[in-house]
Amino acid sequence: MKKESKGLCILAGAGPGDIGLVTLRVKEAIEQAQVVVYDYLCNSEILKWAPADVEIVFAGKKSGQHTLRQEEISQLLVDKTKEGKRVVRLKGGDPFVFGRGGEEAEALAAAGLAFEIVPGVSSAIAAPAYAGIPLTHRDFASSFTVFTGHEDPAKQETAIDYKALVAGNGTLVMLMGMDRLASIVPELLANGANLRLPVALIRWGTTGRQQTLIGELGSIVDASVGFQPPAIAVFGRVVELRDKLSWFERRPLFGRRIVVTRTRKQASALSAKLRILGADVYELPTIRVEPPENLMEFGELVRDAFQYDWLIFTSVNGVDAFFDMFYRLYDDARSIGNAKIAAIGPATAQRIKSVHLSVDLQPKEFVAEAIIDGLLEFGSVENLKFLVVRALGAREVLPKRLAELGAIVDEATAYRTVPETTDTSGALERFESEGADLVTFTSSSTVENFLALKLPWPAQTKTASIGPITSETMRKNGLQVDVEAARYDVDGLVEAVLKLYAK
Repeated sequence: MKKESKGLCILAGAGPGDIGLVTLRVKEAIEQAQVVVYDYLCNSEILKWAPADVEIVFAGKKSGQHTLRQEEISQLLVDKTKEGKRVVRLKGGDPFVFGRGGEEAEALAAAGLAFEIVPGVSSAIAAPAYAGIPLTHRDFASSFTVFTGHEDPAKQETAIDYKALVAGNGTLVMLMGMDRLASIVPELLANGANLRLPVALIRWGTTGRQQTLIGELGSIVDASVGFQPPAIAVFGRVVELRDKLSWFERRPLFGRRIVVTRTRKQASALSAKLRILGADVYELPTIRVEPPENLMEFGELVRDAFQYDWLIFTSVNGVDAFFDMFYRLYDDARSIGNAKIAAIGPATAQRIKSVHLSVDLQPKEFVAEAIIDGLLEFGSVENLKFLVVRALGAREVLPKRLAELGAIVDEATAYRTVPETTDTSGALERFESEGADLVTFTSSSTVENFLALKLPWPAQTKTASIGPITSETMRKNGLQVDVEAARYDVDGLVEAVLKLYAK
């Protein structure tokens, strides 16, 4: 079929909520997108993979509340694709499992436009799995059926054959039906379902907000009062296995609402480690890394790196900025000459090793002062030339002390941190409305920029600091430090959080 446009619309499944269940193909599509149209049930942190200049459209639909009607969404996809754009339509779960993706694909096909379908992990299978409920089991069920509790309201009567559902004697999974549970349960009972049939309601499945309510068919409607969407229902004897197979909700940080304050680029590593432990993590980036104001001066210092005896890197961001510039200027790592390399912290050292260079000095303590002691073990620093790669406004301790010892020191301002002003994930709104159990701080700048947001501090919210320098900044600004990492890196911070909640 001849296409009218070079545009492409990708109808992509965003999975059930856990960002770890998003497919690599979806991540790749988001990274290349020019327009992203996303739904209410999508984990909005996926948007951090999008280019800075992407157009983002929220097309969320809750029960009874539509930002855009379905016809408007389909027309929007057609219009943007006709413009020659690379459009990603991001839908919760799988686009073809009660996601109306088929209707959107029909609209694109009717307009003669190119489209692609990227399947996603459906909540129909993921939420029960995270609740410890297998949909099939040799002793209980050899099949499962997925049905919707939210049919087209224009229908005169239901298209669901409840008699066939019950007669199938398999596990039943209902999506989008919490609002109609009181009318669906009687239909199942009237068609032969057992009053004692086990039922599980799973809310916000696969996320740290997950809640699971277990009951029986005859009493589940009364038991579920106040159990709000988004939720799925599982009907069947497989629900009995939850007592033995529940795993996600037993993790040490399950249900703890933890705010991660880092740069948008760096938040993922800490967030991922906390989520694996069951935490309900939301990223509230407070700073954004930008190039130095005098990029030419920085480039000249990088160009002349081979003239120095030592290169000192104080952060991962500094390493990234330095070698991004270095490989614009040179195409051979040997152009760095015979300079020795020092790194503060294992993450910084690892990033240097990732560009195939060795680290000559990595002090056990992850602070600038420890670098001095390490350097002196190599001998006197007098008359040696040092290039300290750092952020604008960083502490002066290291260059000042080196100069006092007779070294010749140049400072390469590799980047600067500025306040983050965008909130695509909705984390600010969530913090204001729900609060948090814990807020993590990974640098002095995250503390200062978080406080600059002037957010209300919820009662009982605790704090975690990555190290003594960050803690000092917190105390100076009136924040209590509830726990401080013994090792001043992400792994050390995670260990400290675990100890805090193990008490």
